[in-house]
Amino acid sequence: MRFNGLFVLLWSAGVLAESNTPVSGHEQFAYELFKELIETDTTHSSGDTLALAESIAARLKREGLPANDIHVIEHGGKGNVVARLRADKPVGKPLLLLAHLDVVEADSADWSMDPSILNEEGDYFYGRGTLDDKNEVAIHLANFIRLHRERAHLTRDLLIALTADEESGPHNGALHLVRQHPELVDAALVFNEGGGGIIKDGKYVANTVQAAEKTYQTFSLEITNAGGHSSVPRSDNAIYQLAAALTRIEAFEFPVRLNETTRAYFEGIAGQDTSERASMFYGLLDEPPASASINYFRDEPEINARLRTTCVATQLNAGHAENALAQRASATVNCRVFPGVNVNEVGEVLFRVADVPSMTLTPKWDALFSDASPLDDSIMDPIREITASMWPGALVLPTMSTGATDSTFFRNAGIPVYGVSGIFTEFGDNRIHGRDERLPKRSFYEGLEFLYRLTRSVAVSKDLPAAPGTL
Repeated sequence: MRFNGLFVLLWSAGVLAESNTPVSGHEQFAYELFKELIETDTTHSSGDTLALAESIAARLKREGLPANDIHVIEHGGKGNVVARLRADKPVGKPLLLLAHLDVVEADSADWSMDPSILNEEGDYFYGRGTLDDKNEVAIHLANFIRLHRERAHLTRDLLIALTADEESGPHNGALHLVRQHPELVDAALVFNEGGGGIIKDGKYVANTVQAAEKTYQTFSLEITNAGGHSSVPRSDNAIYQLAAALTRIEAFEFPVRLNETTRAYFEGIAGQDTSERASMFYGLLDEPPASASINYFRDEPEINARLRTTCVATQLNAGHAENALAQRASATVNCRVFPGVNVNEVGEVLFRVADVPSMTLTPKWDALFSDASPLDDSIMDPIREITASMWPGALVLPTMSTGATDSTFFRNAGIPVYGVSGIFTEFGDNRIHGRDERLPKRSFYEGLEFLYRLTRSVAVSKDLPAAPGTL
């Protein structure tokens, strides 16, 4: 039997614990931060990330961090805060904890509760940002302050960067920091969003680590001609030409590619099953990948999208009157480009495939591509060890995101980034950007503990690989 979905085959142990666990002082502190963050408006239309960044900076100063190690960076009216916890004798570049302060808009009319407050119903926290990304803002900030309070003997500085405009708006905070304030965020590696855990039928199944993501680029396709009266059709109808071009693009497939991350991902899934499906995953690992395996997963979007660059039409616009031939027909085609593939070359391929010489193809922006981060044992081993101690039997699974995060800006600059959180959610219940966004209460506190252990482990390590780039 064939299954759609990434983790249906993964049946590791790791039984779900009772949710009504006593809350420690550190957990209570993280909860209070979480509540304050959720109930602070940071949407693009009406929110104020600058005020929140200044509030966080003031809190860090009250905790005793030196003022010259805390920076509020304003850009276009948006706010970012960067802080540094210094090691006594640093032996390498810092570890950077990255998360974004802004959230997508939420229409309260669509929700069953007020999305602007932290609602607690049953075993869940509800509210905009509970999953994306104020949970990790609260966790990173709480753990950063905890390590400061403990006077932890770090072997490298610990940075935290909480940024604006990851979701929307023209002033992306992470990109601005990388380009305009590199001295504040130069690091050996970064922990960011993008990974998380999967719960299936009450069992902890897999703890994913996002080590790569596709490049986001949008192209505008446009065909123009002189038009005319609709009672006198002509052969070079702009609408039909565009429709034919889009049909050719739809039928075209970019070549299959694998990298270290996707190979580990497919191998990890295959290792959890003995059926025909597992053999098909193993077939993807052949050199070259087996045609039968490629064909097997062609109609499974979640798998197929991890095998190649994809481009898909998302918007259409044509014509100006019902009784006139269109003088202009345009389409928006959104591409998610496999790491390491030149985005300009993708545009050139689209133009050739469309095969309309009079058509113009315009990229929406100068896209930044990024290579995958290496699955180095100095990073992966502590993730595996902590995962095994907290959720025995759960698989640590490297993954490549088909979507986009702020990680790409750091990877583009040569700094490895790992999307890892230890925050588990139920399979099939991903409500990011959606109605009644929610997070299991237990998962918030487990993610807090997981990231504390991981952050502390890496911040005292002397064995991290040197980042290939320098900001």
